[in-house]
Amino acid sequence: MEFRVLGPVEVRRDGRRVAFSGAKLHTVLAALLVAREEVISDERLCRLLWGWAPPATVSAQLYTYVSRLRKILGDDVLIDRRPPGYAMSIGNATLDLTEFEKLALSGREALIAEDFEKAGELLRGALARWNGLPFANATEYLADAEAPRLTEARAVTLEHRIAADLALGRHEQLTGELTGLVAEFPLRERIRCQLMTALCRSGRQADAIHLYHHGRAVLADELGVNPGEELQATYRALLEGTLDRQPRTAAVVAGTRREAPDRATGAPAMLPPDTVDFTGREPELELLCRALAPDGQGSGRPRRVLVTGMAGLGKTALAVHAAHRCQRHFPDGQLYADLRAPDGTPRHPTRVLRRLLRALGPADEVPATEDQDQLVRLYRERTRGRQLLIVLDNASGAAQLGPLLPNTPEPAVLVTGRTALPTVAGAHTVALAPLAPRDSLELLSAAAGPARVAAAPGAASAIVEHCAGLPLALRIVGTRIAARPHSTPDRLARRLADPLTRLRELHSGDLDVHTSLLPSWRALDPEVRAVFPALAALGPQPFPAADAAMSLSLPEAEAERLLEALADAALLEVSGADEWGQPCYLFHPLVRLFALSLAEGAAPDCGPPARTERNRRLTHRP
Repeated sequence: MEFRVLGPVEVRRDGRRVAFSGAKLHTVLAALLVAREEVISDERLCRLLWGWAPPATVSAQLYTYVSRLRKILGDDVLIDRRPPGYAMSIGNATLDLTEFEKLALSGREALIAEDFEKAGELLRGALARWNGLPFANATEYLADAEAPRLTEARAVTLEHRIAADLALGRHEQLTGELTGLVAEFPLRERIRCQLMTALCRSGRQADAIHLYHHGRAVLADELGVNPGEELQATYRALLEGTLDRQPRTAAVVAGTRREAPDRATGAPAMLPPDTVDFTGREPELELLCRALAPDGQGSGRPRRVLVTGMAGLGKTALAVHAAHRCQRHFPDGQLYADLRAPDGTPRHPTRVLRRLLRALGPADEVPATEDQDQLVRLYRERTRGRQLLIVLDNASGAAQLGPLLPNTPEPAVLVTGRTALPTVAGAHTVALAPLAPRDSLELLSAAAGPARVAAAPGAASAIVEHCAGLPLALRIVGTRIAARPHSTPDRLARRLADPLTRLRELHSGDLDVHTSLLPSWRALDPEVRAVFPALAALGPQPFPAADAAMSLSLPEAEAERLLEALADAALLEVSGADEWGQPCYLFHPLVRLFALSLAEGAAPDCGPPARTERNRRLTHRP
C-alpha cells in the first residue's frame, strides 16, 4: 500500500488508487500520516478540520471519520484511539513524504562529499516524489499548517540538485529552467546566484549583471533590504571575472558546504540576514551587546534582554543587528523564532518549540505530540549548558513566552515585543523611541542613496518631519525613492504633506505602516478599541486623563484605565505630567492618523479611508 501527501492526498493499493472522497476525510488521513505514528490530539484534528469554528458534534464526527478510514484501509493499517487523540501505524506501507526526506538527506550528504553524479541522481529521485501542491484535496487549515515547511524543503532540495548539475558543468542546459525558477521565486537569492553562474559560464556576462541589479531592486521594493552575502559575493566574482573560472566545488555549492560544519557540530545558525545599512541606535546597541556578553563572573544570572516599542520602530532590525554583532560569544549557535504569524496573530508555543527543537537536532527525534510540557522538557534538555543566543521576535505575552525560555543561565535570550513582559523585565529592558531628526535623515539617505537625498535637502527635511522618526516609514520612503531614479524626492514629499493621504503613501511592497499597526489594534479589548479613534480627535498635543474623560463622557478613573491599556499596547505614549502632576498622554503622529482613519468606519485591512470633511477637521484639529 502507498500513501501520498506531496500533492493530492491519495491511497494506492497494488498500484491502483483507492477511491474515497471528501476534504475532511482526506484531512484526517493526512494529519495521521504526518504525525508519523505519534498521537495527534482531538483538539488539533478539530482545528485542522474546522479551524476556529468547530461544530457542536466534534467528537461524533471525528469518530465517524476514523471509522470510515479503518474500513477503507483494512487490516494493513492500524488506527488506535490513544487519549487525547488517535495514532496510526502504516506497517509495511510507504509514504511519499518519508521517501522524499530520506532521498533529499542522502543527496545533500553526497553533495557535501562532492559526489555530484550520485547527489544529482538522489535529489532528482526526491523531487520525483512530488505530484503538485501538498494536501491539495484537504482542508485549507491543514494546508496552511503543514504545507509551507514542505514546499520550503522542496525548494531547498531543488537548489541542491541544481548545485550538483552546475558542478558537473551543465550550465547551458540549466539556463532555461533557472530563468523560470527566478520568475517563480524572485526572493530566493541562491537560485538567482545559480542563474548568474549559469549565464556567466555560457558567455552571457551582461545578462548576469542585469539579473543581479534586477534582484537588488526586487529585494529593496518587496522587503526593503539589500542583497545577502551569497548574492553579493557572486556579483563580486562576476565583476572580477572569476565566476566562470571557479572550480566546480566552489560558488555553486558554497551554501551547502557552509552548512556542513553546523550539521557536524550541532550549532544552529537561524538568524535572519543582518541589515547592511543599519543606522543609528548606537546607545541602545551598545547596551544590548553589553547585556548579552558573558559577565565573566560566573554569577549564574540568566541573560534575558527585552526590546520594546511601538510597531515600526525597528525592534527586529536592532535585535538582529545586535545578535550578529555578538555571535562570537555564542559558539553553540543562534536560534531565531518569529512569535507572530503573517496575519498578526500569536503563534502557539508548541509550534515554535518544534521548530527550535529541529534546529537543535536531531530533527527526527522531535515528537509530533501536542503535549506542550513534553516539548518544553526536551527543549530545556537540549539548551542546558550550551552557549546559545535565542532571539524571540514579536512576543505577545508571558503565556506565549514562558515555555520558550531556557531554565539554565548559559543560553542568552533576546526578546522583542510591543509592551513590557514580566517574564523578562529587569535591568536589561531597552524601550525604543522614535529616531532623532539627524538619525532619521541618515536612515533616509542609507535607504534612498546619499546622492538622491543630498540633491533635494528641502524635500528630505520635509520627509523626515512627516515620518516622525519612525524607521519603518523612513525605510519605505527611501525604498520608493531608490526604486524611481527618474523621479525627484520633492514629489513624494508633497504627497506626504497631506495628512489624509500620508498613510497611503507609506507603503512599498510588503512594507506598510498601516498594516504594521493592525496587530496592536486587533489585540485591544473591545472597549479599548472602541474609544481609540475618539481619543485621537483630542489633537496632536499631550492630554491628561481628565480631558479624555470629558471627551468620552466617562469617570476620570475609567478613562485613565483605558489610556493605560493603550499605553501598554504601545499605541499611546506617557508624556510628562500636567500642572497638577497628573500623567499626560500623547499619540505618535502616524498612530494618530491610523486612529483617525478608523473613525471613518473603514475596514482596517483596506488602508486609510477616503478623504472626508469630518476627517479633515479631525486631522487638522489643534
